[in-house]
Amino acid sequence: QVQLVESGGGLVQAGGSLRLSCAASGRTFNLYTMGWFRQAPEKDREFVTGINWSGGRIYYADSVKGRFTISRDNTKNTVDLQMNSLKPEDTAVYYCVASTVPSTSQAMSRLQYDYWGQGTQVTVSS
Repeated sequence: QVQLVESGGGLVQAGGSLRLSCAASGRTFNLYTMGWFRQAPEKDREFVTGINWSGGRIYYADSVKGRFTISRDNTKNTVDLQMNSLKPEDTAVYYCVASTVPSTSQAMSRLQYDYWGQGTQVTVSS
């Protein structure tokens, strides 16, 4: 089994920045794709970004392109999300995800991911 623990959420004003971190523990050797989803109140959970093992394939939702950056450190089993130019519509619970499927063809789909963290709240005030 794999455990994912997020940290770094909080309250920030519009235009500000936050950095989320996710630490994976347990059987981490086969975590091919890792990434982040988010869920705003009364909305469906949506893909934010994903990165494969090598970092050579990275995907972003259109809504965050140019503002968010994902990075991964396999030596520490961590994945980070740098969020800049935050907007009120970025307010959501952010979930770290991980997949053992050795492909990124469905990286934007919830069905791709075997493991989910508990989530961390990000609130952007206007």
